[in-house]
Amino acid sequence: MKSVQVCFLICLWKAICCNSCELTNITIAVEKEECRFCISINATWCAGYCYTRDLVYKDPARPNTQKTCTFKELVYETVQVPGCAHHAESLYTYPAAIECHCGRCDRDSTDCTVRGLGPNYCSFSETKK
Repeated sequence: MKSVQVCFLICLWKAICCNSCELTNITIAVEKEECRFCISINATWCAGYCYTRDLVYKDPARPNTQKTCTFKELVYETVQVPGCAHHAESLYTYPAAIECHCGRCDRDSTDCTVRGLGPNYCSFSETKK
């Protein structure tokens, strides 16, 4: 019986303390309106599980902040979108995460919605890889 309790405590500790929020490779669609097509590029972003809880009693004096897997530090990378008209700006700058953590979603720099358009969304019918 004691080994079952120890195993349960280890699993509980792992669920609470060990978040699996980490860097992952993603493919995103980059588009420029002037160029009228999308290109797919590889980037790094944060993904994984963060311990969270939803309180039964909501206390307005103590807001319940849910933590999400988000970037702790990022850099901006730039790619050149090929095939743009000569007068169009062909450079596209996008954020790439270099360190992740479980924290509050920063609405100033991140789409914090439950369901966004997704990284593969392209407004135009033509996609180049």
